[in-house]
Amino acid sequence: MKKLIALLTVAGMLSFGLFTSVYAQEDVESNATNDTVATEQVAEEIAEEVTATLEEPIEENKGFHQVLKEQFIAGGAGFMGIVLLALIFGLAISIERIIYLNLSTTNTKKLLNKAETALNDGGIDAAKDVCKNTSGPVASIFWEGLNKYDEGIDVVEKSIVALGGVLMGRLEKGLSWVALFIALAPMLGFMGTVIGMIGAFADIAAAGNISATVVASGIQVALLTTVFGLIVAIILQIFYNYLVAKIDSIVNDMEDSTIDFIDILTHYKAGK
Repeated sequence: MKKLIALLTVAGMLSFGLFTSVYAQEDVESNATNDTVATEQVAEEIAEEVTATLEEPIEENKGFHQVLKEQFIAGGAGFMGIVLLALIFGLAISIERIIYLNLSTTNTKKLLNKAETALNDGGIDAAKDVCKNTSGPVASIFWEGLNKYDEGIDVVEKSIVALGGVLMGRLEKGLSWVALFIALAPMLGFMGTVIGMIGAFADIAAAGNISATVVASGIQVALLTTVFGLIVAIILQIFYNYLVAKIDSIVNDMEDSTIDFIDILTHYKAGK
């Protein structure tokens, strides 16, 4: 009887140990399987993200000129073309005026010294040759004064004043056109704005609802035409102010040098 109980006890312990070992093995295998599945899922997700990233189009960094070109085209060829023409004509006139004014600039002090030296050494004809060989409105005024010298100082002053008015008109030639383009460019932009808003409201009426996609194109045209019109006006305004300042500088030199020139002629006449 004791042997039977001992055998049953040993058999039970062996069975329990075997069951525990099998259960533990199954648990380990189950955990390993779950870890493998989780790892595979994570790897698949990472692979999908990488693939999606590689398949996305790579946007190139656009330069300022490319962006400006795209926005210009988006604004519409109608008003944007007219604004561009205003810029081209305004710049053409401004550049021509800048070249003309720079050629008209004269070193008045140097010219006065040469004219006075030639006048004292060779007389009126020598001084006229010096003025004739010098470019610019100041030299032209001096030559006109020397040409009228025989008629008296009063006549010289009147002829200088008359010629000075004519030369000032030549210096200011073309400024009115630049001012016109400065005013015209933003006005065209505002007109494009109004037309773009009208088109946006027409799209809203046709669609029957207010949506960003419905009015986006019209509002874009409206804003772009205004922006480009203002940009053109700003650029031309800078050139216009430079031209005005340059003309004022030349006119001031003309007036100051004319006073000194009259004094030189007066002393020359008195010394004869």
